[in-house]
Amino acid sequence: MSALPDRPETGLFEARYVAFLETIVHLRPQLHRYCARMTGSAMDGEDVMQEALFDAYRKLDHLEDGRSLGPWLFAIAHNRCIDALRRRGVRSRVETEASLLSEQVLDGEPVGAMLTPAVERMVIHLPPKERACLLLKDVFDHSLEEIAPLVDSTVGGVKSALSRARQKLAALPAARDPKPEIDPQTRTLLQLYIDRFNRRDWEGVRALTSADAKLRVTDCFAGRLADSPYFVEYSRPIIPWRMALGVVEGEAVAVIMNDTADRPTPLSLIRLRVADGQVVRIDDYFKTPWILESAGPIALV
Repeated sequence: MSALPDRPETGLFEARYVAFLETIVHLRPQLHRYCARMTGSAMDGEDVMQEALFDAYRKLDHLEDGRSLGPWLFAIAHNRCIDALRRRGVRSRVETEASLLSEQVLDGEPVGAMLTPAVERMVIHLPPKERACLLLKDVFDHSLEEIAPLVDSTVGGVKSALSRARQKLAALPAARDPKPEIDPQTRTLLQLYIDRFNRRDWEGVRALTSADAKLRVTDCFAGRLADSPYFVEYSRPIIPWRMALGVVEGEAVAVIMNDTADRPTPLSLIRLRVADGQVVRIDDYFKTPWILESAGPIALV
């Protein structure tokens, strides 16, 4: 997690702050998994989770005495996910898609608990409330009583949403990660960036970025690329690596590959934002390895 802003650490707040840090160390991969499934993207899920943790930190003073931190953090993460979906205009689309399934699933069998990773990723096709209920119950094993306040519903409402979600999910065809539509100019720029990165041609890489390019390395840095030692860190790797162009969850990304094994394996993902023929933003997820666990299959191109 990125550095938290300074604030007084005395008395009750200090105790809450210590408990907060201890809780997120253990809970963070679960929170990310939830946010990734709610947003439909492992990288978007990490971004939303970061927002949720900062939001929770700011609200520590208002945490009710005796309230468990885990459910409270899930509630904040859930609200952030819903906000993200609304900003993207996803809610109406997925609700329309789900309504088209209603006639097919009236007699369907519930999929039950312990969803496989492939099936788990398919929940993005469900309306947000049903998606949340299914994840919280069948993936994270929350009780109905715990889920109800998280999704602003009643236990009966959660039961109904959970039943609908299980039936609709069982009726969905097998999910396939769509191939991204990358315009030739963007693909050429990304490939050139990767080729120069692999040659450690940092001046050449910088030439492909805008003067005010933004950089975020989760848990380490957020600001202007020009103000960071970003490329220096990649100049002195602990293990051999190379960068490759890949596709994850329908999005073209840079993939850092472990180049020591007989069969190179992905180490981390980097999201490169392009505008007007330049890289304008870099989001590096090297410090958050759970993203690879939540992401769909990585296809190198």
